[in-house]
Amino acid sequence: MNGASIVLQLGPFGISTTVFTTWALMAALTFASWAITRHLSMDPGRWQSTLEGIVVAMQDAIEAILPGRSLELLPLIGTLWLYLVCANLVGLIPQQSSPTAEISVTAGLALIVFFASHWFGIRSDGWSGYLRHYLSPSILLLPFNLISELTRTLALAVRLFGNMMSLQLAALLVLLVAGLLVPVPLLLLHVVEALVQAYIFGVLALVYIAGGIESQPRPNGVTPS
Repeated sequence: MNGASIVLQLGPFGISTTVFTTWALMAALTFASWAITRHLSMDPGRWQSTLEGIVVAMQDAIEAILPGRSLELLPLIGTLWLYLVCANLVGLIPQQSSPTAEISVTAGLALIVFFASHWFGIRSDGWSGYLRHYLSPSILLLPFNLISELTRTLALAVRLFGNMMSLQLAALLVLLVAGLLVPVPLLLLHVVEALVQAYIFGVLALVYIAGGIESQPRPNGVTPS
């Protein structure tokens, strides 16, 4: 995999293509967000309507899992979805590898979800209320609940990494065997898989956050005291 190659050497530290691509995507998404939101209008044109439709679709998906909390979670989950879609599709560029085909990237994303689930849980129920759910329904389950926190984070990282790496390896093998006879179906498969894996990662993140939130749903825009 060319994702581990070094593109820039800074003394003893080397910047790999994975790091370079990740930061390039972050910069591109940041600039695009700034540029797109500069000239919002009450009478939206085609582009603004399309973008608003994407945001509403993400908000509805969050609302379906955590009613009343879509506005609270949209910045995190929406950012994850946008980044993952772009990162997964990078593999379509010749001589490029998707950052999500590297375990270091998916592990970092899984850690973000890990800390976010605790953050939202504590923010919702307070320290005592949140920590109490580790003892439910019995204190004997405390070790198993702690192990579950670690294993599901590991599974989240390995799942995305494994799917994207296997997709790229499968594409490489097909191209080696069939040459350029099947490029279009292969590209379509990559696009579909990239979208599906991004969506599933975001949904699992929502499920984990929902597991950390014990309080009742509240109307959008109402923040905890």
